[in-house]
Amino acid sequence: MLELDCPTQDYDWGSSDAIPGFQRRTAEGRPVAEVWMGTHPLGTAQVVDGAAVRRPLTAVAGELGFMLKILAAGRPLSIQVHPNEARAKAGFAAEEAAGVPLDAPQRVFKDPSPKPEMVYALSTFDTLVGFRPTAEILRVLMPLRHPTVRALVKSLRDNPGFAGIVRLVEGLVGDPPSPDVVRDVVAECREALEEGIDIKRAYATAVEIAQFYPGDVGVIVSLLLNRLTLQPGEAAYLGTGIIHAHLRGMCLEVMVSSDNVLRAGLTSKHLDPVGLVQCLEEGMSRVARVTPRLFGASTDVFSPTADFALSITQSSQADPGGVTLPASGPRLLVCTGGEVALLNERDQMLHLRRGDTAFADDSDGELRVVGTGEVAQAYRPTGDDAAELLDLV
Repeated sequence: MLELDCPTQDYDWGSSDAIPGFQRRTAEGRPVAEVWMGTHPLGTAQVVDGAAVRRPLTAVAGELGFMLKILAAGRPLSIQVHPNEARAKAGFAAEEAAGVPLDAPQRVFKDPSPKPEMVYALSTFDTLVGFRPTAEILRVLMPLRHPTVRALVKSLRDNPGFAGIVRLVEGLVGDPPSPDVVRDVVAECREALEEGIDIKRAYATAVEIAQFYPGDVGVIVSLLLNRLTLQPGEAAYLGTGIIHAHLRGMCLEVMVSSDNVLRAGLTSKHLDPVGLVQCLEEGMSRVARVTPRLFGASTDVFSPTADFALSITQSSQADPGGVTLPASGPRLLVCTGGEVALLNERDQMLHLRRGDTAFADDSDGELRVVGTGEVAQAYRPTGDDAAELLDLV
């Protein structure tokens, strides 16, 4: 077991106090958006040994195929989609051949990997995930009188279903309406709210987003998307090709080790509306809450894909011998609450408090948690988890 020192990403949508508070640090006033636990080249964790000498986790673990993040959104993230494996490989190869630097602002494909991911709420977590059904989109749009919205209604009536919704998005992000048009539509949403009218929180969401991104086309796109609220302890899986935009809150994200994101609104970062629409053609968007299975009496296991799994284990003084964690092989761990000791099969011990992170591998064998607290563990599923996934195929 090894203690980790993990890099942060200071994107402008981050919260100034959520992650510092989680890590028991003093907030410095700047936004802190993410903590990266893994071996991705754009944010590799460092191993801290007994002499406090740091070395990259890759020196110990090689390249991990999964990663774990802490994400804290103080305001909405971009309207975005993650590519599937074929599109990620092709896009990465093309940008490499063109000589686009990996850290260039216009670089889209940072690696050749797809980016399916799962979010696990640490606080109430609001997000937009997937398209509403055609009938629901029409219910949302029809009370709005602006000519731009009326044109969207006509288009969707003439071309219903997923292909028709993608056509709406293609038109909106490919030739965005003016900021004045977006503000007019938001004004209509606000009027509806004042009259006590809302449909599946669509108007409230548009008004909320417009506070941060007035005039952005993403505000109108949000009317087409499902709003999902996760309570602490709940999770949702976002496969590749699923349009989404996290709104606010704090979560863990476990994913394939990738940073490939195609954006089309609600951001100051590089936009690739054509690429985003192409990814949407990969399949039907859907909202997928993940139901955990119980491991022992104290652990929830979320395993939506063969690429990664997340276990959440609670321990207390009622378990004096400790609670056994699932999984073997490479594991990334973070203490999400309390204060615990992590023990491996050789009875080596690592103390963790809220916000502390660690890495374990095959040589550690079975891990136990002792103390009063909660530990999250990301890993690649094998055994029972993999068998259950195969049964679902």
